[in-house]
Amino acid sequence: MEGILDKFGRPIRDLRISVTDRCNFRCTYCMPKEIFGDDYVFLPKESLLTFEEISRLATLFTKIGVKKLRITGGEPLLRNDLTKLLQKLCQIEGIEDIGLTTNGVLLGRYAKELYDSGLRRLNISLDAMDPEIFGEMNGRGTKPDIILKNIEIAKEMGFQMKVNMVVQKGVNEQEILPMAAYFKEQGVTLRFIEFMDVGNDNAWSFDQVVSKKEIYSQLSNSFDLEPIDPDYFGEVAQRYRYRDNGVEVGFITSVSESFCSTCTRARLSSDGKLYTCLFASEGFDLKELIRSNKTDEELLKAIETVWGNRTDRYSDERTEQTAAKRKKINMSYIGG
Repeated sequence: MEGILDKFGRPIRDLRISVTDRCNFRCTYCMPKEIFGDDYVFLPKESLLTFEEISRLATLFTKIGVKKLRITGGEPLLRNDLTKLLQKLCQIEGIEDIGLTTNGVLLGRYAKELYDSGLRRLNISLDAMDPEIFGEMNGRGTKPDIILKNIEIAKEMGFQMKVNMVVQKGVNEQEILPMAAYFKEQGVTLRFIEFMDVGNDNAWSFDQVVSKKEIYSQLSNSFDLEPIDPDYFGEVAQRYRYRDNGVEVGFITSVSESFCSTCTRARLSSDGKLYTCLFASEGFDLKELIRSNKTDEELLKAIETVWGNRTDRYSDERTEQTAAKRKKINMSYIGG
């Protein structure tokens, strides 16, 4: 079954696995505290996929082409004993790369355990160097120096890292150059992410988007950049490097330059639903099949059918109207 294609001829190569819908931040573009307050009801433990169920599904996904896994949340480091899952995933034949996306708050505490489990790659979210701006954006008043310290710890341990910055007009666009200068000096790849209409709660509009073209213009006035060719089909980031030291910088251009035509990513929610697009409205319940004692062959057939019928190309079709009217699953539920 190697090489299953969707309706637009796109293979499946990446599986993003959410292990929890909980988070210790309340970022304005993901889990605004006005919606996700102290009384918000998250998924009960029994609703979450077990590590054995996640490992079983990840193994099945390799049969139809998945090579890369990304562990997400919510904040994945809030899931108890996460390193036990990572140990299982690192042993799956056919998986060439495993990464974890985190806000970095708990990274210092768990970095050694994560490294010892076999994990080598981290994506860390950080939206500003300015303490006031960052504290406002994360909704908890957390200062960036905590994240920066934990990045240093992980760097010294040997992790490969990328830092992700969501840029919003009128919120943190003045942080583009300070972030670029800092991580250039640190030798860490920084990726600028255009503000997207993920979920239903972040009051998104085109007016709040700082495009790749605008960000690149700022950077090129201060730094000498050169483009880098993609490493593989479906690579999301448009990559560049600084000519003087070779450190990379990237752009995720879901709004201004859609990459739907080469999207190879599927998403598995923490309660076992399969989503074929970040902007999906509905998922396919794999947990129900697993807990109904379906065989591997039956599960694989179901996964193959879902991907084979995939027609998602939301970013190609996005307008102010579709963004406002379409009900989309929240990013905190299926990961970024």
